[in-house]
Amino acid sequence: MKKRIIGFDLARAYAIFGMFIVNFNMVFGNHDDHSTLGKLLILFSGHSSTVFVILAGMGVALMTNRLQEYTSKDRKMLRNTILKRAAFLFLFGMLFCLWWPADILHFYGGYMSIGALLVFMDKKYYLITAAIAIILFHLLLLIIPFETGWNFSTLEYRDFYTVSGFLRNTLYNGWNSILPWFAYFAIGLYLGRLDWALKQTQQMIFSIGLIIYLMVKGFRYASTFMDISTETREFINADYIPPVLPFILNTIGFGMMLIAGFMFISQYISEKKWTADLARAGQMTLTHYVSHLSIGMVVFALLQGENYSDLMSHKTWVSPLGVFLYSIGFFILSIYFSKFWGKKFKQGPLEMMMRKISG
Repeated sequence: MKKRIIGFDLARAYAIFGMFIVNFNMVFGNHDDHSTLGKLLILFSGHSSTVFVILAGMGVALMTNRLQEYTSKDRKMLRNTILKRAAFLFLFGMLFCLWWPADILHFYGGYMSIGALLVFMDKKYYLITAAIAIILFHLLLLIIPFETGWNFSTLEYRDFYTVSGFLRNTLYNGWNSILPWFAYFAIGLYLGRLDWALKQTQQMIFSIGLIIYLMVKGFRYASTFMDISTETREFINADYIPPVLPFILNTIGFGMMLIAGFMFISQYISEKKWTADLARAGQMTLTHYVSHLSIGMVVFALLQGENYSDLMSHKTWVSPLGVFLYSIGFFILSIYFSKFWGKKFKQGPLEMMMRKISG
């Protein structure tokens, strides 16, 4: 495997591990736990999902990276392939919503559909589109209350299966709605067009990410000494819901640092056997995403003496250490599954299904 691809896949492996922590903690953990480890688990809630989406955009860019060689026919075929995969993820995600209402896959279908229209444009348009997605989201915040449709005490979206509710959830105030989350995908498209073989690229992206991240952290810290309204303070310190500008900038900065860091260290560990095993797990993120929300949730529930149908209403919290250890254990099993599956097949089970359907 190429070193730059190993770095990309290592970042994907990190992102799926973070998703394990986020979702297991969402269902089994206690978000009022203020222990050091409890706070650490909460930190994953924004950073893992956003890195996941940035990497999805990078994947599309890397898939279409030989721009100078493509004929108009090649571009049309590649665009159609992306649209077919978007349709697969959307339809599969909608079915998966019946099992996991916080599904991200159907949103991916939306990101990829828009990305297919942009993919062969100059990369500066990716950044422009990202800015537009963020601006439109904040304009909608002034028009439609973000809590519309939500019952935040149960995390249920009351009118999801109506036309207006579905459109509102998908475009504006769902878990990972197209506005503003497409901005992360567009950032990923931009990053995927860069030459990651150059150390200057790695250093530049890491430095920009660090500056953005520290600026937001510094501003949030300084706001504790400011005489500002409660609404302004909530805006500055918002975390995931709603995903307003400080959260978006903070997570973009973190994602840029993380991806650049993995691209850098992959140059020195690419020949290690364990690196190849981790990278293989990173290549099967779709399979692992679905497996941890199905097999992983059911097994965790059984270990607690509960049924899956009772998960969202259970009252017995698992300690942060328990959630963390289970996440690590499930991740290790996922690595071994990827390793043994990869001996016979190039793609994971769901990845194979998607490629057979979409080409």
